[in-house]
Amino acid sequence: MSASASRTPPASRPSRRAVLAGTGAGVLAAAALPSGGARADGVRAWPRLGEYDVVVVGSGAAGMTAALTAAKRGLSVLVVEKAPAFGGSAARSGAGIWLPNNSVILAAGVPDTPQKAAAYLSAVVGPEVPADRQAAFLANGPRMLDFVMANSPLRFRFMEGYSDYYPDLPGGLPNGRSIEPDQIDGNVLGGELARLNPAYMPVPAGMVVFSQDYKWLNLAAVSARGLAVSAECLARGTAAALRGEKPLTMGQALAAGLRAGLQRAGVPVWLNSPLVDLVQENGSVTGVVVETEGARGVVRARKGVIVGSGGFEHNAAMRAQYQQQPIGTQWSVGAKENTGDGILAGQRAGAALALMEDAWWGPSIPLPGEPYFCLAERTLPGGLIVNANGTRFVNEAAPYSDVVHVMYEKDRGAVGSHIPAWLIVDQNYRNKYLFKDVLPTLPFPDSWYQAGAAVKAWTWDALAGRIGVPAGALRATLSRFNAQAVSGTDSDFHRGDTAYDHYYTDPNVLPNSCLAPVWVPPFHAFRIVPGDLGTKGGIVTDARARALRADGSAIRGLYAAGNASAAVMGHSYAGAGSTIGPAMTFGYVAANDIADG
Repeated sequence: MSASASRTPPASRPSRRAVLAGTGAGVLAAAALPSGGARADGVRAWPRLGEYDVVVVGSGAAGMTAALTAAKRGLSVLVVEKAPAFGGSAARSGAGIWLPNNSVILAAGVPDTPQKAAAYLSAVVGPEVPADRQAAFLANGPRMLDFVMANSPLRFRFMEGYSDYYPDLPGGLPNGRSIEPDQIDGNVLGGELARLNPAYMPVPAGMVVFSQDYKWLNLAAVSARGLAVSAECLARGTAAALRGEKPLTMGQALAAGLRAGLQRAGVPVWLNSPLVDLVQENGSVTGVVVETEGARGVVRARKGVIVGSGGFEHNAAMRAQYQQQPIGTQWSVGAKENTGDGILAGQRAGAALALMEDAWWGPSIPLPGEPYFCLAERTLPGGLIVNANGTRFVNEAAPYSDVVHVMYEKDRGAVGSHIPAWLIVDQNYRNKYLFKDVLPTLPFPDSWYQAGAAVKAWTWDALAGRIGVPAGALRATLSRFNAQAVSGTDSDFHRGDTAYDHYYTDPNVLPNSCLAPVWVPPFHAFRIVPGDLGTKGGIVTDARARALRADGSAIRGLYAAGNASAAVMGHSYAGAGSTIGPAMTFGYVAANDIADG
């Protein structure tokens, strides 16, 4: 396709006035919508806003992959999106994608096999996730990726060295299986680029940064390779500017690339059009009620509806109903529009729900304005996490979801004992490493201290008093930790025992790259709460991504993928991108199942 064709805007949506005025009385014919979606009482009449083979709810990674697949299978498709921007949580993310045996990693020489992948996924998720769903993910993931590359401008890079999260399990790969999007020129979207959901953490101006670069950018002050990577990021940015490009990476690239694919395929995306309910007739889902341009109406779906509307991380009532306290919508970095609309609509249509108590957790600092999801900061040498008793309780370098699971487990029955916790680092750590976006040696913003998210003190005892933990206990914890750091062996929690533990660490620190003493004042402490990338519970689906009732029967015409569905990862997390990889895969599976039907 020519460059000019790739910038052609998608077919625009007719205004509601034009729809109602231009199609005659037939538009006003009643569309049967049982009240509450699945109930048969209270039939209401709605204006008809359109009819397509497939309606996709949500324009994140799951929804746009589903829409692209359906369109390329010859079906007419509409995407409806609640937000005023497209991309959802995927656009905000680092866009790691975990897909065993995909063509990108195999071309890079990754020694993956279907047998290794199956053994590893089974060991990670256990028997709770049906074997056929696991197999469907593993079989369709590589096909999905090749399809996306063939039908969009997206290309991908191997995230070399980003270990599977449990590399010591059968089939685990210490060098990893994760990929991320390559750089894309945002000009490919034309005016639609202005409607791309912003990134959670914007890339520094003038630079082109990949997710994999952050490992080294954290070390730029102490590592020759870190300095070289910084220079490379700047050089990429300079080259892109000279070419007149608007360079995008990570989640921005993923969402933009998928949206460009939809533009080329002529798929309309209605923004500011939240799902109100599903239309159900004779036990089948036949469309959606959406609110668009201030009015509600029905969009018919001749063959199926695919719900890819994200989780319920910003629905306080649902979190209170399903999840352990303390929990807060303000601790999530998921898209703010994710309030469980698709999950609730599916439930009203008869779908079973599962994994509602869980999320894609991560230790987070509740900074003013938006939480900060900690990755490298808790792993780098010279820091540790303590509870309200001033003692360590977890391997700080463990997979982020596991750390929060431990926080909740140990807080249960003793509320306040582990939530909040405190990440403590010393000035030696601060002199060496980037922290969020604050350069080494520079002071943290006053607002962090005013919000109680950060504390500083010149002695261990003073720090203990400031964060409300017993001074004697904290002294004992730090003394023991420091001795273990010098020896390089964490006999208490085994920090540094796996390849994953060492990903976000300082290779210059020996004998254990993620352990260093905490002894140079002043000392810094950061409040740690159970944040998340989004919830992972939702509509129960089968290996074909069909929504299931509690008795295991499929609801005709209803599919779900991404965080609107119960995760194929169960309560665990196989590797970087275990959210987006399955989301895209089951969006692809759902659309193909509809097309094959």
